[in-house]
Amino acid sequence: MAIGSKQKYTATQKRKAEHIEESYEAKGVSHEKAEQIAWATVNKQSGGGELSGSGTTTPEAIKEAARKDSAEHAAETRQAKAEPNALEKQSIAALRSKARKKHISGRSTMSKVELILALRKTR
Repeated sequence: MAIGSKQKYTATQKRKAEHIEESYEAKGVSHEKAEQIAWATVNKQSGGGELSGSGTTTPEAIKEAARKDSAEHAAETRQAKAEPNALEKQSIAALRSKARKKHISGRSTMSKVELILALRKTR
């Protein structure tokens, strides 16, 4: 089996990765990056492919801890977006100022969404 093959993943794992990928693409992330994030998330939560012959299986306790960690991280992200100085709540002028400080090129022609994405990439 080739490196990167998804044959040893269950249908549920593949479906989960597909939904995660679609979600990131809707946020403006490139297809390749969204796919990487999706499969990394599935691997973290389930310990890799679960069909027989896929190697050693990850103990259920470790899978549960990984799912809990992932959920906590998602909750922290939601809380950060709700904070008063979250990027979504700032004006375009304030975002351009932050982009200028981080030397992001093309900032003057970017929309608010593009500025937010560019600023998040440089964190």
